[in-house]
Amino acid sequence: MIHGPKHVIAGPGQESVWDYPRPPRLEKVSETLVVSFAGMTIAETVRGCRVLETSHPPVYYFPMEDVQSQFISTAAGSSFCEFKGVATYISIRVGAEFSERAGWTYLNPASGFERLAGHLAFYASRVDEAWVGSEKVTPQEGNFYGGWVTAKILGPFKGRDGTAGW
Repeated sequence: MIHGPKHVIAGPGQESVWDYPRPPRLEKVSETLVVSFAGMTIAETVRGCRVLETSHPPVYYFPMEDVQSQFISTAAGSSFCEFKGVATYISIRVGAEFSERAGWTYLNPASGFERLAGHLAFYASRVDEAWVGSEKVTPQEGNFYGGWVTAKILGPFKGRDGTAGW
């Protein structure tokens, strides 16, 4: 039997994903964001943004200008978000190291999310390290959503087995 989540009340300096809005909200990020893979910094920015959506850890987006594009290639497939539109996947290759569908972009985002055009998001589970400020993130469970979990983000989070009905 699938049980719904138990809401955890956020304390000072914390955020509960159950307080995030639906439809999602897009906001600027003040911390430095970094993604590394195979010993290389793939992306680093102080101009990032994040999407906050009920039941999900934040998803962080990097402006393409702050991504080492020589390591990025388009991957097969796409997916559809009812709020943001059609996502196109990207892979990362550094020398012999390869991470397929390591991230995604919205080439023509839906109304309200136009600011995501020209930005990439990365799955923390498909890179070696992802950082928000001085904190190494933990990947959101599951293989579909790409949220980044930090100490201040409280769940439970959608994504792991048994949460599809939330």
